[in-house]
Amino acid sequence: MSAGKLNTITGVLLAITMATALQGCDKPASEATATAATVPVAAPYTPIKIEHPLGTTAINKLPERVVAFDMSELDSLDQLGAPVVGMAKDYVADFLIKYRDDPNVADVGTTIQPNLERLHALKPDLILISPLQAQSYAELSQIAPTVYDDVDLSNKQGNFIDAAKTHLTTLGRIFGKEDLAREKVAQMDAKVEQTRKVTEGRPEKALIVLHNNGAFTSYGVKSRYGFIFDTLGVKPASTDIEAGLHGQPISNEFIQQADPDILYVIDRTAVMERRPALNLDSLDNPLLRKTKAWSNGRVIFVDAQTWYLCTASVTCLNRMADEVVQGYQG
Repeated sequence: MSAGKLNTITGVLLAITMATALQGCDKPASEATATAATVPVAAPYTPIKIEHPLGTTAINKLPERVVAFDMSELDSLDQLGAPVVGMAKDYVADFLIKYRDDPNVADVGTTIQPNLERLHALKPDLILISPLQAQSYAELSQIAPTVYDDVDLSNKQGNFIDAAKTHLTTLGRIFGKEDLAREKVAQMDAKVEQTRKVTEGRPEKALIVLHNNGAFTSYGVKSRYGFIFDTLGVKPASTDIEAGLHGQPISNEFIQQADPDILYVIDRTAVMERRPALNLDSLDNPLLRKTKAWSNGRVIFVDAQTWYLCTASVTCLNRMADEVVQGYQG
């Protein structure tokens, strides 16, 4: 090819290239902006520090691999749409069973004994625990930022539900879902108000008992179920119940003498030993038949999984409050 023809072809190609470039420059500003807007830009995560009785936990990035050892924590994560990669799968409430059966959610030990080896392998970026796992806080903190929810299971402060709402708000901050957390807190407030409208001014008195292999314990105002009385407005059938996490051992004679109008029965044995739950036939005895609760059909066998495994979250509160109301409906 001659030098002249080569120069001509080169000139044509150069002209085409320049024209194409000029056409790009001539695109309207609105079109260029629209093209740029299609590329999402993630907002930077603002590091936060969570103070709790076991220490201060720094969270420097949005958690994407979260482990929960408590059913209330798992429920809260579910409510907020947070990512769960691990949990204790020994005792799981039915309404959270999708996590237990999900092969992508690892089993990281029991409720009271974390499996540190599995946790190391899982590489979580956030671990949530409650008092049942408090003894493992130091070891868990070496694996990932660990937040301890100091659930007041003895209701010493009388603000069980308020503390639960505060913790949910904290989780909202951690996951950048403050608005959703506030919405869930509003749902809890609405449920409390709705329940108090039923209990307010009512003369009925109630007793909460937990069944464990034929024995009973009762729970008063200063107990893990104290909020049923001081927040939901249920009147206690006995004021002689000792304060404490595990309740006070009682007899059938105690129940008969307290003579509650409403008797709420939590069957721990059904949960822990996976047995059929108690009912009127299996609970029946001459002393209980003498109570007003028995005579009026107000012995309420509550959902023991909810009441025993999970008490401080949105779903749990809603379920428990609804069953409290059942006692007033007969």
